[in-house]
Amino acid sequence: MVVLNKIYTKTGDAGETALGNGARVAKHSMRVTAYGTVDELNATVGLARLHAEATMDARLATIQNDLFDLGADMCVPDMQNDAEAEYPPLRMTSDQVARLEAEIDEMNKDLQPLRSFILPGGTALSAHLHMCRTVARRAERLSVELATMEAVNPEAVKYLNRLSDWFFVAARVANDNGTGDVLWVPGASR
Repeated sequence: MVVLNKIYTKTGDAGETALGNGARVAKHSMRVTAYGTVDELNATVGLARLHAEATMDARLATIQNDLFDLGADMCVPDMQNDAEAEYPPLRMTSDQVARLEAEIDEMNKDLQPLRSFILPGGTALSAHLHMCRTVARRAERLSVELATMEAVNPEAVKYLNRLSDWFFVAARVANDNGTGDVLWVPGASR
């Protein structure tokens, strides 16, 4: 249970923050940067939801919840002690990755194959989903970099990789199943 009754604590005034295991680290540490970018992605998904309806909105709501799970996973670094922990940390699972894959396949089945790269844009929802895609890619890059320094749940990295693909396909769906995609024309501005 999370209880937030005091929003400011002043414990971070010296440039440090607490991880989920209680360890104090610099706010610019790679781990904090990675899960902070996941938080930024979640806020970006919230903006996209302003333009989404029905199934797309429900799927984006599930993704927002997943992103909180992902942040919880990433803020507890010592994975080797999970089994002994008094309160086992929340970890991303292969089921969450599989759900994204199934949704990608379902959304992609009615789309025509691409013959060109897509410029982000079209509908407002599509443009926001492309923004989500780029922030997801940045979160993935930062998580992969973190994994070269410290333990990172491999399912967390897989999730971010699939999620950026999910946003790409969803952006096409939001552009009238791809018929409204804005295609790149190489050299068009020459």
